[in-house]
Formats: sequence, structure tokens, C-alpha cells
Amino acid sequence: MKKLLTLLLASACYVTMSAQAPNDWYHQDPADGFNGVSIDKTYNTLLKGRASQTVVVAIIDSGMDIEHEDLADNMWVNPGEIPGNGIDDDNNGYIDDIHGWNFIGGRDGSHVGGDNLEVTRQYALYRGKYDKVSDPAALNKEDKVNYDKFLICQAEVEDARTKATSRIARMDSTEMELGMSIDMAANLIGSDTITSEAISAMEAGEDQKLVMAKRVLPQFLAEPMTTSEIKAVLKEAINGQKAYYQSQLDYHYNPELNTRDIVGDDYSNSRETDYGNNDVEGPDPLHGTHVGGIVGAVRDNGIGVQGVANNVKLMSVRTVPDGDERDKDVAAAIRYAVDNGASIINMSFGKGFSHDKDVVDEAVKYAKKKDVLLVHAAGNSAQDNDTTGNFPNDKYDKRDGWWIFKKDKKAKNWIEVGALNFERGEDLSATFSNYGATNVDVFAPGVQIYNTLPNNEYRKLQGTSMAAPVVAGVAAVLRSYFPALTAGQVKKIILGSSIKQTDTVKKPGTDEMVPFSELSVSGGTLNMYNAVEMALKTKGKKKVKRKKKA
Repeated sequence: MKKLLTLLLASACYVTMSAQAPNDWYHQDPADGFNGVSIDKTYNTLLKGRASQTVVVAIIDSGMDIEHEDLADNMWVNPGEIPGNGIDDDNNGYIDDIHGWNFIGGRDGSHVGGDNLEVTRQYALYRGKYDKVSDPAALNKEDKVNYDKFLICQAEVEDARTKATSRIARMDSTEMELGMSIDMAANLIGSDTITSEAISAMEAGEDQKLVMAKRVLPQFLAEPMTTSEIKAVLKEAINGQKAYYQSQLDYHYNPELNTRDIVGDDYSNSRETDYGNNDVEGPDPLHGTHVGGIVGAVRDNGIGVQGVANNVKLMSVRTVPDGDERDKDVAAAIRYAVDNGASIINMSFGKGFSHDKDVVDEAVKYAKKKDVLLVHAAGNSAQDNDTTGNFPNDKYDKRDGWWIFKKDKKAKNWIEVGALNFERGEDLSATFSNYGATNVDVFAPGVQIYNTLPNNEYRKLQGTSMAAPVVAGVAAVLRSYFPALTAGQVKKIILGSSIKQTDTVKKPGTDEMVPFSELSVSGGTLNMYNAVEMALKTKGKKKVKRKKKA
């Protein structure tokens, strides 16, 4: 009964395709028939009997359900903090940061739930200065660049608001039309209870309402349903759609919104870090809980799922709202994770514009100095990241984050991850995944990934958001079993040990056939067995001394 809702609310993160893979497909070996990364094989062979040390992985995300039955035992606990005493016991600048920190919350315990997109913030930033420009040719060079940016942002925001308003208005008429179609179908069939078989056998003729019923109803009639039951599911789906588009008007594309009133920080001070609160779950920890489970759901406990890493602690750093994350918060989150013992940071978020790239670059360099590996999702827009802006990224660029790319130095402690499908051949790469021969490093499983959701639930989600934590999990295994490896060495191993794919595949988002090898730096797909094999042959380097908390 819920399938219609899924169909109508489909997005890059939700599974709607008919072909289904086993829940553990990404753990399997490629020899088993899917594009798995050989996790189980590695534990049963190369790592069997070997000692390991605990590794802390920071999940910079929407928040995590720290009490989840399959995550609670693997949540990072700050050993220097006494819970609930209202004191910064370890003097790290954060009071009662037991499991991490929330950089998008107020000191009074409030939260940022929805927020606008960066394109909307850029539009709002420049609107007062450029919306009444009568002669663009008279602008100086800097203003001309900003004016062009303003026009692009203005067009995107205003177009999105127009479409959202139109679609909300259309929802009510859609519900009424489908309701009439359902009633007509029931009358023609001669029964108030409708089955998929009856709809398939129904002669719709040229009546458009019956044609609509014949097209729509079989998609969710997995069991016989009465017309009132169908209409109830339909109403739920329609209301969900209306809420989605209303959130675009209220949050994503609302240039009047300023959520920093909730946070209470000095937003003009990009290097401020002492703000937020210690609620690391937030109002909607769905995304972060799923991501964290992929890295480190408790293995071999007979509950739920198996995380990739078996000796890991998960630090929750809440930074990503329902909207675009802010550069200031990302930078503060990276620094917090580094300073509190994380050796790997997973970042399953991204955006097409950047407000303050310099402050993020500084944090990335800080992480590199402290030998911390950053793993980032490439994005779900089926775009070429070599030619289109995607932030944050590993390029150190003094510009303001606009889509001008320079041949600057790149962070060697950064892995950019595209999404791999479970199917082979021309469908090897996920249809939604971003790619890039120079700006995406490797592909990892990101389609139909079954893992943890809040309230002890589980579900398949998909996106490069799911592919990145598979890589972060493998990186955690390498740093756990081979602690002498530096962040740079771990990156080289992951890319160098990837399985080089020779298939010609559909370029994501198109039917154009291209060599899979052209979609990333490595030209390959993640494989944990190969990575551990290579690590066994790699001599570690002396690492920098840094603070660690387990």
C-alpha cells in the first residue's frame, strides 16, 4: 500500500527500480555475481586472526540515532567528558560533547531543520546590489563577475519557486482526477475491491480517466484494496508531494530565510567555532544514521546489518540540514573531528555553489597536517565534476567558490567517491552519479544499500551518499589493521587496488556509451580484499602526533 507514496516521492536517495539486489550485495565478492567489495571474504581470509586497533570515524551529516540497536555499542564516547554536568570537562571548547557536536543548533537546544540552498543564499547576498543594474557594461571587473553570478542564481531560484507553486496547485486537481478514475474503474469492474489482475484485464477504451486508472493502479496494487483504501494511500502521497514542494518555498528557495537566528553565531566570522549544542541527533537523523551504519553498524551481533569496519567508533557531527550545508559549519565540523580523535571523516553532502571556500580549504589542510583522511560523496546530479562546480572539493582555490577551476594543488588526504550499481555491463555506474576523470577518484556501491534508519529500522537507500561511507569503512579497516599507514597511503592503496573496469557503460544520466575507465581517476571500483592485500605489502610511514580519543 505504500508503494505509490514511494513512486510519487522518488528521489536519488530512494529505491524505486524494479530489479532488486540482495541486502548484503555490496559485502559480497565480485565472483558472487554482484559488484560487491569483498568485505566478508577479506574478514574470513586475510584479516582472520589479525590484531586491530579502534579507529574513530566522524560522520559529518544530518545527525545520528545514537540509541539505534545496531549502532549504540559503536558510538564514540568522549572519555574526557562527564555527561550532563554542564561543564566542559576536557576543555575542548564544547560542553557535554559526549558523542560529538551539533553545529546547526542553538545553545538553548533548538535546531535548524530546514534551510535554504546555497544558490538561494548567493541570490539573497547579491540581490540588493545588482537587482536594479541598468547598464551591466558599466560595472567593474569584479562586479561584472558577481553580477553574472547573481543572474544565474536569480534565474534558478525564481524558476524553482514558480514550478513549486504550480505543482502545489496541481496536486489537488490530480487527487480529484485520480479519485474519479478509481471510482470509474470500480464501477466498470463491478466491485469496490480492486486487484491488479482486474485492472490489467479492464478495457479502458479511449476514456482518459480509465486509461489513467489502468496506467497508475497496477504500480501499487500488490494486494487487493478497496477504493477507500486506495484513496487514503493516494491522499497520503499527494500530501507528501505538497509538503515537499512547500518546503522548497519555505526553505530551499526562500531568499528571506535566515536560520542563523536559531544558531545564534556571528555568521560573518567564518573562523568562529564555539557555537552549537550537544544534540547530535537533531530533528531528522535519517540520512546520517544510514551513512553511519554503512561504516560501522555492529558486526556479528545477530541484529540488523553488518558495518564495513569491525573495530570502529562513530562520532556524530551534525552539520547538514534539510537544505545545503554552510561552509563555516563544514570547516568547524572538520576541525572538531580532527581535534577529538577522528582519523577518518565521512562527508556525504555537497552543493553546486560555495560561499566561503577558503575557510573549508584551511580546515582540509588542517586535517592533512594531522594525518586525517577525508572521504566525500561526488554528488547525485549525473554531472561531470571536471567541468561543473561541486563543493566542497579537494582543490585549494583562493577564489570565492564560483565554478572557475584552476590547476592548483589538491588535497592528498581526500577521496571523492562516485556510485556503483549492483548490475554489470552498460549499467555498471549508477544513473544518478556524478563522475570526473580528474575530480572523482573511485566508484563504490551506492545503489540499493540496505542499512540502519532511526528508531531501530532499516531500509534500502541509494546515492553517492551511500557510496562514500563504504569507502570510509574500508579506509577504517586499513587504518585499524595497519595503523602505521598515513592518510595519503590509505588513499593510494584504495585507488591503486581498485578493480580496473573494461566495460563500456552508459554515461550517468544519458544513453551515451563511454569507457568506465574515463569516469574516474582510478578507472576502477573499490575492493577491500585487494586493498588489504596491498596494505600487507606497504611499509607504513611515521605519522604526526595528534590527540586521540577512543
